[in-house]
Parts: sequence; structure tokens; C-alpha cells
Amino acid sequence: MPELPEVETVRRGLDPYVSGARIEAVTLNRADLRFPFPAGFRAALEGLTITRTDRRAKYLLFRLSSGATWLSHLGMTGAYRFEGFRFKEPSRYYEPEEDRKHDHIVLELGHPEHGRMKLVYNDARRFGFMDLFEDEADCPYLRDLGPEPLSNAFNAAAMAARFRGKAAPAKAALLDQRVVAGLGNIYVSEALYRARIRPDLPAARLVLKSGAASRRLEDLADGVRTVLTEAIEAGGSTLRDFRAADGGSGYFQHRFAVYDREGEPCPTPGCRGVIQRIVQSGRSSFFCPACQH
Repeated sequence: MPELPEVETVRRGLDPYVSGARIEAVTLNRADLRFPFPAGFRAALEGLTITRTDRRAKYLLFRLSSGATWLSHLGMTGAYRFEGFRFKEPSRYYEPEEDRKHDHIVLELGHPEHGRMKLVYNDARRFGFMDLFEDEADCPYLRDLGPEPLSNAFNAAAMAARFRGKAAPAKAALLDQRVVAGLGNIYVSEALYRARIRPDLPAARLVLKSGAASRRLEDLADGVRTVLTEAIEAGGSTLRDFRAADGGSGYFQHRFAVYDREGEPCPTPGCRGVIQRIVQSGRSSFFCPACQH
């Protein structure tokens, strides 16, 4: 499932072409995705202008001229593409191979600079979903989220307050969207490696008796920020289904230090460890037992 860097990559690809565009018509080819579309969804979009795009955790947010927000979650295979419209950088353009029978939403847009275009949402597995809300506090998907990991609100002190007394493993604590928003299995594994912390270490052990953050928790906050920043710059990670807004694939998977590298040598210079895999809450965790402790 796309994590924060993949969703941010899609947002950055879409934004220059949809921000400022008027939604002239909306076609819904089915009544639902993972969940039914909100009541009056089509009528609520038509005639409005997309003023800008945002991202919160793993959600795409299209801000509308009415003051409402259209939320889109990509699920496992959700992807946006422009029909009959090529990007200015042809060398980066890749025609997606999606089966057109999975084109569930088509928006006809009119942009003051780019003219008329069709934005298509395709989702073979239909694990994605959409919502429409006026106030973030009323949106069940957003209201309980923790701080954005690339914002000033995310730091070691904030994590220490959440981790204190927590018996859950460090990896599970980081995957808790109330602790920090948008992290998933891949980037948590990579961040823990960079901080030299085992994924099964109890989260409370990263907090001092005083309740303050330990140096290791400071390193973890830095690791989270660094790995996400690098992944966004690389266009995300392509494992199976992810495609950027221009149809291209990300390449951060080529920089994975531990994720999906079971049995390979640890990339830390001078370390003789071998990457191991354990299963936590049904998910694979990858780490080096020699330099993560």
C-alpha cells in the first residue's frame, strides 16, 4: 500500500495540472470503491474549482472553491492518470497499462493554462475510497491523526510523551497513526535501521526515567525525517502497483538498507551482520541483529 512518500509524489505530480482547474463534469462508473461514494458526491464536485492539493498522512486532499475538501485514499492499486494529455517532460511520461475496465471515476477539467483534460481514477482491487468534508474535525479518517513526520510538531519529545510506559514494540508504536501520521511498514523498518534500534525493542525503553527523550529517540526522529525526505526526492518506492501521477515508477526501493533484504549482508560499513526477518502483528520486519539493538 502506498505510504507517505508515494502519496506525496502523486500529489506533486498532479498539483500543477489540477490546481486552478474547474471540474466541468464527473462520471462515476460504479456506486462504490471500498466504501460507497458520499451522497451527492458527483453533484458536489461539478462546477467547482480545485484551489490546491494537500496531503495528510496517506490521504490526498483536493481543496475546493466551495470550502469543502475531497479526500482520496489510493488503497493498494489506486492511480490517477490524465487521458489524452501528456506532461511537458515527455521523457518522464509512461503510459500506464491499467485495464480500462477499472476506470471508476472520470473528471473533465478545464485549466486556465493547460486547457481541457480528463483526470481518471483507476483501481483494480478497489481498496481505495473517497470522502467529502467541510471540517477536518468531522472527518473520521483525519481527526485522530498524530503529527506529520516532516512537520515541526514531530520530534523526539512528542514521541517520548507517547512512548512512555508503552510495552508495545518500537515498530508497532511508530505504525500507530495517533503517534505519527503516514508511516508504514517499509519506512519504519528503514528508519529503525538508521537509528540502530531493533523493531521489537519495547518503545518505553527509548524514554528516560524522567520522561524525557533519550538520545536514541532523537536519532529515531532524525531517521524518520531523513528516510522520508530521501524517499520523496526519489519519487517513492515501486514494489508492485505504485505509479506516480505521470505513470512513472519511484526508485527508492534501490536504496533500501534492510527492507525485503533478508539474508543479505548488512550495508553498514564494517558490520558483519546479516539482515533478518521477523513477523510482528502479521507484518514482516527486517533488521540487522548486529548493529540494531
